[in-house]
Amino acid sequence: MDAYATRFRIKRADLLIASSVLGGLLVTWLILTGLDTFMEFAQQIGAIGHHGYSLGKAVAYILLTVPRRAYQWFVFAAVIGGLIGLGGLAATGELTALRAAGMSRLRISLSVVGLVAVLMACVVVLGETAAPAGEQRAQAIQLQRNAGQMRVGPGGGLWQRDGNTIINAKATLLRRVQGRPEVELADVRVFGFDDAGELTSFRHARLATQLGKQWRLHDVRSTTVTPAGATSTTQKQVAWHTYLDADVLKASAMHPEYLSLRDLSRNIDYMHANQQNPIAYTTAYWTRMFYPVNSVLLVLCALPFAFGTLRSGGLGKRLFLGALVAIAWYFLQRAIISTGTVLGAPPLAVNLIPALLLSVIVVWYYRRV
Repeated sequence: MDAYATRFRIKRADLLIASSVLGGLLVTWLILTGLDTFMEFAQQIGAIGHHGYSLGKAVAYILLTVPRRAYQWFVFAAVIGGLIGLGGLAATGELTALRAAGMSRLRISLSVVGLVAVLMACVVVLGETAAPAGEQRAQAIQLQRNAGQMRVGPGGGLWQRDGNTIINAKATLLRRVQGRPEVELADVRVFGFDDAGELTSFRHARLATQLGKQWRLHDVRSTTVTPAGATSTTQKQVAWHTYLDADVLKASAMHPEYLSLRDLSRNIDYMHANQQNPIAYTTAYWTRMFYPVNSVLLVLCALPFAFGTLRSGGLGKRLFLGALVAIAWYFLQRAIISTGTVLGAPPLAVNLIPALLLSVIVVWYYRRV
């Protein structure tokens, strides 16, 4: 046990490797996040002036989405930054010196992974706090741009004026119907007013679903208010005539992959309780759960390039190989998850396959060398 601890304790060489990788990783992370942010800002400029959308709101929207973009791009930055850092050590001969001093490829790779794991812990916190909170506020700005009087409250509740009625929904949920995303509103309240601003009616529905352009309320309690008093009736389902634009709601609703684990879990429980299929949310939940593991394993899979082909290669070659590995893995992972979802496989099992595949590659390579 002492020999094992001595072998894997932090050494001065680990600090050398970590410092070399840290610089490349942070610069790459900044560049990737910055490019993504700039391209989105360029699109937002074209929408200025629509429904009172101003330059200040466009800047606010962009700044609010930066934490989410940083969370998403970290895995790419970790792969490319790791190759840049070790590639730089290889170019100066320091990597060869470390190998000659007795550090194995696995030991050197673990030095990189240790740094990535520490940063990943911070990224996970970012992805569970600032990223979803900022994204929610950003989508509220987009909703106002697309729908004018439509608003989203701090808790994700929807508010919309529709003629002489005011609509409030506790949450906007996305579900898939025959492979297409459809939107539904949970815990819906519809307040009706006359021209004098007096309340004349009130409806409360457990759920509002849409099929095409038509809306339907489920488990409805309708109350009519008159000078003589109030009368109430209940209905299982009722057609709802409203000008709510389902396409605008779909475009403005938060994508499941942008939600925190807590919000995903709450939406899954809600949809289960209402006999709805929560596949979009369960898939996003397990994808987020496996994100740290997949990121660390992907870095371990990419680092072997630094011990071979990158010795004689320049920065451009390291960037190309790092980007190629990260992009190829991204599309492979998406293909595996999408195929499993279409086939009806459990989301946990589908998201476990990419992690197991990476684990097999890591074990095969580091046991072979």
